[in-house]
Amino acid sequence: MAPMGIRLSPLGVAVFALLAVGVLYHFYSGFLAGRIAIFRKLPGTDRVDLRELLALSVEAAMRGGEEVKRVMEGGELNGKSKGKTKEGVDEMLTTGDLLSHQMMYNLIKNTFPTIQVFSEERTVGATPEIVSWDHAIPKEILDKASATEEVSSDSITVWIDPLDATQEYTEKLLHYVTTMVCVAVNGKPVIGVIHKPFADFTAWGMVHGGSNVSMRKSYNEKKPKIIISRSHTGTARAFAQKAFGNDSDIKEAGGAGYKVLSLLNIPDDKQPDHADVYLHVTNIKKWDICAGNALLEALGGQMTTLEGKAIDYTDTELNEGGIVASIGVSHKTLLERLPNLKSIKTQ
Repeated sequence: MAPMGIRLSPLGVAVFALLAVGVLYHFYSGFLAGRIAIFRKLPGTDRVDLRELLALSVEAAMRGGEEVKRVMEGGELNGKSKGKTKEGVDEMLTTGDLLSHQMMYNLIKNTFPTIQVFSEERTVGATPEIVSWDHAIPKEILDKASATEEVSSDSITVWIDPLDATQEYTEKLLHYVTTMVCVAVNGKPVIGVIHKPFADFTAWGMVHGGSNVSMRKSYNEKKPKIIISRSHTGTARAFAQKAFGNDSDIKEAGGAGYKVLSLLNIPDDKQPDHADVYLHVTNIKKWDICAGNALLEALGGQMTTLEGKAIDYTDTELNEGGIVASIGVSHKTLLERLPNLKSIKTQ
């Protein structure tokens, strides 16, 4: 007998039971969905495949290079100084820098929103058009980077240089110009991409994962050919001469990316200059050197401060220890030959 004299038919009991089950289902499914959503947002639960990130980095560098070329071909560089370095050298900015930055930065952030990205430039003005990537990994990367791994997104820091060698870009010394992307995991550089838009050439490497370039067959460790910045020639030249002799073969060049490529086995039509050691004795930003650092590491080379310390790419933008980069020689022996920088007078 139902309460208040109401009798429930078998059909009514069935309907009541189904309603109860439905209420319980929605309650628990909502509860579980909420718990899963919270879990997905926990640090370290968002995983990223490094080979996929390598393919994206190559795509970003190439698309940035297209913007750099388009601005040069249009002739409206609008070059201006955005300030001076600690050494008093003008830091140039052009429309090519800005448009390349917008393309590269937004492509990476739109693909992996949770990844931290540092760029030499900043987005200003109107919101750029939405850019996307189809996640297609080129055959070259599939063939040469057969090994890969997944890492948590919160361990990744991406460094991009939308236009390296801007000064040379304004002077139309276009063989120096590169666009670069670097991926660091827990502060260590693991993916490096250096793209030369005016040579239609891209070098990439992934530590423990392969590369599309290689080291040369031989290097001169005793009397190395040294490549330095054409913007800081005085102190760098004196430093190199004290380390390797006054008759040292020293080449001045623009762009950190270009100078790293000079250490590798790259055809002359793509890379006119070749060297055995890359030296830089003043402060330098990490977006200038991270890609080259990773590329050398992928091939068995090294890039350290002048004191031999590894460079951390976790967050801070400035490397204040100078750099020495090498491959195919004893990096330790090179470091032992370097003088105390404070003993060198600027010329």
